[in-house]
Amino acid sequence: MPQDDQSPGQGLAQAAPPASPPYVPPQPLTLRINGKEHTLNIEPRVTLLDALREVLQLTGTKKGCDRGQCGACTVLVDGQRINACLTLAMMHDGREITTIEGLAQEGEPHPMQQAFMDCDGFQCGYCTPGQICSAVALLDEVKQHQASALTDGEQLEPGALSDAEIRERMSGNLCRCGAYPNIVKAIRSVVLRQA
Repeated sequence: MPQDDQSPGQGLAQAAPPASPPYVPPQPLTLRINGKEHTLNIEPRVTLLDALREVLQLTGTKKGCDRGQCGACTVLVDGQRINACLTLAMMHDGREITTIEGLAQEGEPHPMQQAFMDCDGFQCGYCTPGQICSAVALLDEVKQHQASALTDGEQLEPGALSDAEIRERMSGNLCRCGAYPNIVKAIRSVVLRQA
């Protein structure tokens, strides 16, 4: 059998090296976080999560999957819960952002934070900030009669929130430790106090 004298890759088109992205200079930005304004000068492709953690040192918001699948980075923007890893900081100029650090008032934990402590709604605690922010938003969504996959919002009363409804509305927040029963118990305890 004759030997092929060509070395591997010879005769094949060589791929061009990837082009580097165009340089975009840092841009001015004002983020209103936990009631305080922060004026920043950041690169436009920085996520809200990285701006919070790396620039402002608000490390309560956690980086889990960095793909919007685990909910560890959940924060509130104008009262709505979002995954901070999936949005750019520049998109939130001037909007009201609340992180886990901003839920406590006058040194007292938010009722949801207290409920998570009282009901052991965490184990390792890594997902807990996102769980709590999501639970706070859940209560507001129910008050506003927002629908879920289980119920038509108009049929739902805050005091009548079932465990299945809580689980459905918290399904975007994962807990690798499996503390779900106590997370539901913590949310239920706040629901009952507010009813």
